[in-house]
Amino acid sequence: MRGLYLVTDRTLCGNRPLVDIVHLALKGGVAYVQLREKDVSTRLFVDVSQKIKTLTDTFRVPLIINDRLDVALTVEADGVHIGQEDMPYEAARNLMGPRAIIGLSVETWDDVVTAQELDVDYISVSPVFATLTKTDTKSIWGLDGISRIKAYSRHPLVAIGGLNVSNAADAVMAGADCIAVVSAICAAHDPLNATRELLDTVLTALEKRST
Repeated sequence: MRGLYLVTDRTLCGNRPLVDIVHLALKGGVAYVQLREKDVSTRLFVDVSQKIKTLTDTFRVPLIINDRLDVALTVEADGVHIGQEDMPYEAARNLMGPRAIIGLSVETWDDVVTAQELDVDYISVSPVFATLTKTDTKSIWGLDGISRIKAYSRHPLVAIGGLNVSNAADAVMAGADCIAVVSAICAAHDPLNATRELLDTVLTALEKRST
């Protein structure tokens, strides 16, 4: 996992179609797209997933479905992202198969320790900072939390929560391998340029960290 990761939220898109926002983000260079739909019917979730899968396939970018393995399997998504209250990792892996991308949110240090024994493809440090897009978390990690997890975990780190162009580089320098954003793209006046600016910030910081 490396680069910029879009997590969708249709409520932040205003009156703009979610598919259009995702298309602009893909043009801007996002490396991963996670479709998160908390308040729509299964039928609509599948329909939107199929449309976005067509886009992500065109750009050769993995589509990851949040929580819903049934939807992921139906649209042949590239992976799923699960939280601590969702289906256990082992069950998700059995259903999705060995090649699927499976990410896991970690909200406490116990979560990080438990994840060390799991063959997840990445862990999502959630949230780094306070954010209105996810209010049901147990704690805020901060930059020190990213550094602590990086020093301990064998997994790639995806940082999410309150991240934008002003602090994405700090999260990378603290140890994040990939920066996930929601409102920084979905709510942006110009999602294409917002994506490009964020990506440049992330890649510059990754290069600086590696030297």
